[in-house]
Parts: sequence; structure tokens; C-alpha cells
Amino acid sequence: MKPVIMAVAGGSASGKTTVVNEILAKLDLKSVAIIKHDDYYKAQHDMSLEERYRVNYDHPSSLDNDLLVSHIEALLRGESISKPIYDFETYDRSLQTEIVEPKKVIILEGILILTDERIRQLSDIKLFVELDDDTRFIRRLQRDIKERGRTVDSVIKQYLNTVKPMHHKYVKPTKRHADVIIPNDYNHGVAVDIIVSRIQKILEEN
Repeated sequence: MKPVIMAVAGGSASGKTTVVNEILAKLDLKSVAIIKHDDYYKAQHDMSLEERYRVNYDHPSSLDNDLLVSHIEALLRGESISKPIYDFETYDRSLQTEIVEPKKVIILEGILILTDERIRQLSDIKLFVELDDDTRFIRRLQRDIKERGRTVDSVIKQYLNTVKPMHHKYVKPTKRHADVIIPNDYNHGVAVDIIVSRIQKILEEN
């Protein structure tokens, strides 16, 4: 059976993971694999920490999409992959990897996941989660301080220098590639139900 590939895009801290979790709650968890685009940031072992700080992580060139595409194709062939793991505290790819087994449903999640045409073509369902800029910034500030060991000043600087301009240049325009756009400022249970139904229908057809 060919796996269902679902790509979930949207701005930083727009609520992509929340939407994915709502979808997963209505599916068989044992049959789902989640791949975060963040884990495919390019390795930067040869760079100093100061040099890593200056990398624009909101630009498509910061991601190793060639590796991701090869991994998606392997999963579609029924092969397991050795997925990289990104360390947000060191701004570098970890030396450890994670084995991901083929599943009936594979969810690709990331702000720039719809920028690559190859990934779009491999995806059966494409979602874009939308939320206003102010709310996203507040959520990002809270998350990066609590979960990623960042300071308030560093989060604000990164947001103004790269996150915000790159969102409008690269992330937001990918809405046009989405099959479904989900506004995340109110309940979106109906949209989730529609997506779950679509996934189930594709599985039955496969």
C-alpha cells in the first residue's frame, strides 16, 4: 500500500503542530510517521557557534531538501530511513539520528515545506496553517525561551532580521500551493474532519 503523504506548512508558531495533533487524534497513531522539516537543516559542524548564529534559518537554502526528498522516496518504497536530528541549542545537526519506519500516513511539517516543487509533487494533501503575525511572534517568543534556551533579545533580533521578512517572501506565498488553508484563530474542527476523511479515502483507494 502506498503511504499517504501530507505536507503541513505555515508561519513560525502558527499552530502547525496543534493542527497535526488534532488530525492524529482521529487516526490510528500506530500508522503515522511525523517528519519535521527543521531536522533537515544542513549540518554546520565546520562553523563556529558565532557563525551559526548568523545563518538565515528562514531561507529555503538553509535546508537539505535533497536528503529529505530521497528519504520520502525511500519511505514510499517501503524502506526505513535514518532521519537527522537538529539541535536548536547548538544551531547544528546532532551526531545522532532517528530510524523512521514506513507508515500508512507520513506527515511532513515545516514553515518552508511547500517551497520545494519536488516535495509538493510527492504530497497527496497540502495544508497551510495561518495565524496573524502578532500572535505568532508572541508564541515564538515564549517557545524559544522555554524550549530552545534563547534570550528575549536574541528572539526579537532574529524575528526582525530574518523570520518576519522571510515569512512574507517565502512562507506566505506558498499558500497558493495548499489544498486547504486553515485559519488558526478559532476552532477548526470541521477542516480537521474534512482532512481526516480525505486521508481515509486515499487509504481505501490505495
